[in-house]
This record gives sequence, structure tokens and C-alpha cells, in this order.
Amino acid sequence: MALTSIDTGTDELLATLEDGIALLTLNRPENRNALSEPMLDALAMLLDRCEKDAAIRCVVLTGAGGAFCAGGDVKSMAESDDPGSAEQTLDEVIHRQRLLQRATAGKLYQMPKPTIAALSGAAAGAGMSLALACDLRVMSTRAFLVTAFARVGFSGDYGGSYFLTQLLGTAKARELFYLCERVLAEEALELGLTNWVVEPDTLRDDTMLIARRLADGPTAAFRYMKENLNRAINGDMQECLDMEATHHVHSRFTEDHRESALAFVEKREPVFRGR
Repeated sequence: MALTSIDTGTDELLATLEDGIALLTLNRPENRNALSEPMLDALAMLLDRCEKDAAIRCVVLTGAGGAFCAGGDVKSMAESDDPGSAEQTLDEVIHRQRLLQRATAGKLYQMPKPTIAALSGAAAGAGMSLALACDLRVMSTRAFLVTAFARVGFSGDYGGSYFLTQLLGTAKARELFYLCERVLAEEALELGLTNWVVEPDTLRDDTMLIARRLADGPTAAFRYMKENLNRAINGDMQECLDMEATHHVHSRFTEDHRESALAFVEKREPVFRGR
């Protein structure tokens, strides 16, 4: 499949599709890709499309320039009015925040397709949260994670408290939230916050190689796997066993399974079609 551009409606988010991989690039490099309303709205719209479009089999989220995402645009916050105003009530602001979080971090975490965050540099605040919402992370040696919320008097958003607690346990999550210490790439690898650490000049190629393996894989099985793994975080053991049994039997009757069994007999690589 040739590389095609996807219209996002804004220059603040770029998107391309190639070989079943949707590459979404946060594009405000002059602000270290800090989140803006146009960017978040576009990201929510694109992630919804990625979930529904059968041609998209893997999603990669990255940032332009030398950063992944600096989180909220603190400069714009300092220049804006208080949240509750004549234009929007406080409850309306809270409702919009909830919807955006579900449509972005929530969608990355729950959509039935593999998601990867490629971090060339800083992932701070909500940027860290978006990275942790993905299934897998690839960090360059220059990248780091930092909660950053306490430094600007925030409690945290976009799922950071949930994802850090699930990945690290509550004590370490509290330490990182309270003290805002940077977690450099190698430490992130040791802690299990990232899956790979690579050189900056190979980040894109290394990430796309992983994404290509996922995009070429058994999409239906991945969908069931992801639901199993997400349920394993909060469900009890018996519930997880039952869900695994249901999904495993469903997988048995997919075209991908039949193709892989035939390929095994014929001693060749299977060609998965996501059905």
C-alpha cells in the first residue's frame, strides 16, 4: 500500500496511512507538541476513525521535532480566564474534559487494535499519560517521562494516575506524581514503562518495524488478546479464565487461524487478513 496522507482538519496533527499502519504525529514542535484544543479534537476524531477503519491495523502516536508531548499548554493556561465563565460553566468544562480523555487516552487504551507510542524526547504531564495509554512504547535514548503535574498545581489527567499505578504499583506512582522526578529512558526500561530504548536516529525505523509486524499479524486474535489483557488488570481470575476461553474458541473459527494452520503445514509464512 502506498503512503497516503489523512486529512486531520488541522496542521497541529499530521496523519499518514501505509501498509495498515496509521502514523499520527503531534505537530506543535515550537511548543514541544503541547496539547491544544484543535490538536485534541483532531486526535479524538482520528482515533475514532482508526478504530472503525478495517484498513488500519496498527496505530503509532509520535511527536514532531525533539519532543513527544509536553502535556497541557501551560502558557496558554496562564493567559486564559478561569474555567467557569459566561461562555462555559465549570460543569461544562469538566464534561468536555471527560469526553476528550475518553476519546484520546481512553481510545488508545481500549481500541481493539495495537497502539504504539514512539518517544523522541520529553513526554510530560498529559503527554506522558497518552504515551502510557498505548499498548507499547519505544523511547529514544534522549527521551524521558515526567508527571510534571505538581509543578503547575495540577492533580493529573488523561489517565496518568491509572496507568502509572497499573504499571508500577501505587508506591512508585505516588513518588513520581508527588516529586515530579524525570524517568530517563534506561530507567523507564528497567521499570517496565517502556518496551524498547533505541538510538534517536533509528527511532522511526525501529518503531515502524514493530508496527509492521503487528499490522501483518492476526488482527482478530490481537483484538481478543487486548480485551483479555485489559480485563486481567481489573477482573478476577475466574472472569479472566472464562473470557480467555470464549475468545480462544472464537479465534479458532477465524480465517486467520485457518490460514496460519495451512501455512504451518505448507512450511511458509501466513498471510493474515484480519478476518
